[in-house]
Amino acid sequence: MSAWADRLRSFVLPVLLALTTGSAQAQTSDLVSKDTLRVCADPANAPMSDDQAGGYENRLAEFVAETLGRDLSYTWYPMATGFVRNTLKANKCDVIIGYAQGHELVLNTNHYMTSAYTLVTQRDGPLSGVDRLSDPALKDARIGIIAGSPPATHMARNGLLGAARSYDLVVDRRYESPAVNMLDDLEADRIDAAVLWGPIAGPLVKADHPGMIVTPLLNETLPPKLFYRITMGVRQGEKVWQRQLNSLIRRNQDRIDAILTEAGVPLVSDMGTSMKDLGQ
Repeated sequence: MSAWADRLRSFVLPVLLALTTGSAQAQTSDLVSKDTLRVCADPANAPMSDDQAGGYENRLAEFVAETLGRDLSYTWYPMATGFVRNTLKANKCDVIIGYAQGHELVLNTNHYMTSAYTLVTQRDGPLSGVDRLSDPALKDARIGIIAGSPPATHMARNGLLGAARSYDLVVDRRYESPAVNMLDDLEADRIDAAVLWGPIAGPLVKADHPGMIVTPLLNETLPPKLFYRITMGVRQGEKVWQRQLNSLIRRNQDRIDAILTEAGVPLVSDMGTSMKDLGQ
């Protein structure tokens, strides 16, 4: 009897485990809409996303929806404290188009771009050739910097904070835009250079400041790093949905690169050491 029970247990237990796992997976997957790409996004986060569909993340969302053969809808919420909790985790939407790799609040897809912080200067100005924050030419420069962002540490290390102008990190973009204000100050000669995240700086400069140049900071060897990989974010546990998006990204990387490049986003190599070779 004991031997028979052992044989039965060896058969039934794996089946039960498979059924339990399959049921949990099905329940998780059922949260994702099968006919609509439901995107969680900030309504006033240009040049990335806005409720007029003018950002490059909007164009990426349109491309993903078209590729999957789904309609497109948005849940709008300011990209601030509570964003993931009130959108993705609340099951009001199924994907965040742009999310930094490694953040524990979401399950990251494979990254679809790598970009870096940049130095923005006047194209014909004395700082146009500067490509690192240790350059002596920056010694007395008035540099705009987002308070608390990674490049601030490099600026402090190089003694550049004394003349710097600080801009707020966390704001409601419906009412205030530090990046836009910083570039306007550079245009008006209130500062000499601006240090900004490339996917913000590049598109803003391309659209509104043709006399400026955006230079990715690829030569900083000390921490913190200034390049980051950007993914799509889905709910924790939704591995089937994650794999579907991973496949889409892998098969359509050239098209994704084209959308980002057209917007003005500076793309760099995965290790942040050079500009990405778009001829591959």
